[in-house]
Amino acid sequence: MELFLICLGVGVGAGLLAGALGLGGGVVIVPALIFLFHGLGFPPELVAKMAVATSLSTIIITSISAVRTHHKAGFVRWPITFRLGVGIVLGAFAGAFIADAMKGELLTRLFGLFAIVIAVQMMLTGRKVQDTSLPERVPGALGLWLAGLLIGTGSAIFGIGGGSLTVPFLSWCRLKMQQAVAISSACGLPIAIAGTVGFAVAGWNEQHLPEGALGYVFLPATAGIVLTSFPFARLAARVSHRLPSSTLKRVFAAVLLVLGLKLLFG
Repeated sequence: MELFLICLGVGVGAGLLAGALGLGGGVVIVPALIFLFHGLGFPPELVAKMAVATSLSTIIITSISAVRTHHKAGFVRWPITFRLGVGIVLGAFAGAFIADAMKGELLTRLFGLFAIVIAVQMMLTGRKVQDTSLPERVPGALGLWLAGLLIGTGSAIFGIGGGSLTVPFLSWCRLKMQQAVAISSACGLPIAIAGTVGFAVAGWNEQHLPEGALGYVFLPATAGIVLTSFPFARLAARVSHRLPSSTLKRVFAAVLLVLGLKLLFG
């Protein structure tokens, strides 16, 4: 029961971040599950991999909720989304096996460092007012495919929905922040599906997994998190459409910085 209640609370935070910031909730879910799984006595070398895999499995549901809301509001640019998605699927599946080859402690610290770098980058760009008179600079199909490949690989390794990679990339492409968040949410779904399948396959023959695990995916935690992440993602997505881009960037960066420091230095 305690595990279930904790996962419900994690789901609330994950849903809010997924809907409002396009994060997919992974920046909350992964560190929370790392601490939780250590407390439950899971094998230390499997904790980070299980946290990442379980995070991706919850993002499948969270993304569906957020994408529907963003789509209804008209912020999802589907041609860009589909072109990114081609590379994302391949990258996310491969990323699961790359993460499987890493040591658990290394994966945890890499996640922390990754979050700090993205947070600093967003803080620096967030100080500038976006010049809406500048034309967009969206790459062609090949460029978007390659970007998606990198986003998908990195997202699967770190157990995130891709927002901390997709949003800065689309912001660099000079898309409006609301559009960048909406496209990021849409891309989170193929990342989550491909990454979850990859981690389930990669951990299929692992001998020391706890009961209730499907490969590296811990299904009891998945169930608890999605019960609250789904409705809160939808609520937060609606709120994000009424917030200015600068506010979204500041919140986005602050959350990543705090969590990154915690994971990197303990």
